[in-house]
Amino acid sequence: MGMVKALTKSESVRSALCWLGAQYIRLVFATGRWQVVGGELPASLWNQGKPFILAFWHGRILMMPYCWRRSVPIHMLISQHRDGQIIARTVSHFGIRTVSGSSSKGGSAALRGLLKALKGGQCVGITPDGPRGPRMRASDGIVQVARLSGAPIIPCSFSARRRKVMPSWDRFVLALPFSSGAFVWGRPIEVPPDASSDALEAARAAVEAGLNAITDEADRLMGLEPVEPAPLAAEGAGR
Repeated sequence: MGMVKALTKSESVRSALCWLGAQYIRLVFATGRWQVVGGELPASLWNQGKPFILAFWHGRILMMPYCWRRSVPIHMLISQHRDGQIIARTVSHFGIRTVSGSSSKGGSAALRGLLKALKGGQCVGITPDGPRGPRMRASDGIVQVARLSGAPIIPCSFSARRRKVMPSWDRFVLALPFSSGAFVWGRPIEVPPDASSDALEAARAAVEAGLNAITDEADRLMGLEPVEPAPLAAEGAGR
């Protein structure tokens, strides 16, 4: 583990890893047979040029570049941690821009960056359980962004029939080449600008429930047992 950390401190090694990661994602998509469920929902907003907030779990980040219409700009919220920056550089190979920050570090600057993108007519992507969990439990940051920007939240998830579920906190799903897969989109979630604390909590719960429902659906479409969220007792841990 110490050797891995030492290697990733090297700029040349990080660049190579990010390039290889992007090539792997391309390989998985190119050799797979992919279906899209609910794709008319984001397409309607893309066609109208209306910005929205893409929500997806941290453990399902791998194939998210391919859920997106390439011609539509998007800014993804990425943690300032070294691992987050590796993700940022990997997705940059797909034309995805990033905003650095999280609920624990750089939060104010990240919020300003996200709101600037949304108010400029561009979409943003947020993992509401990132960067440290608990797994598949939404924090309230995403609904605050929706409240302040007026943009709807649209959840999306993916699964692949051939995969490895890693023993990480987020149960990261590593899709394998030569498989079948599915992207599943959920219904939009709106947050009024004058939402009360109860309404914000209801919206947060709706994001969590909606994301878990479509993630379960994606797994079941592939004939797999769903990955379970972290127990409710763990909610708030690590934040």
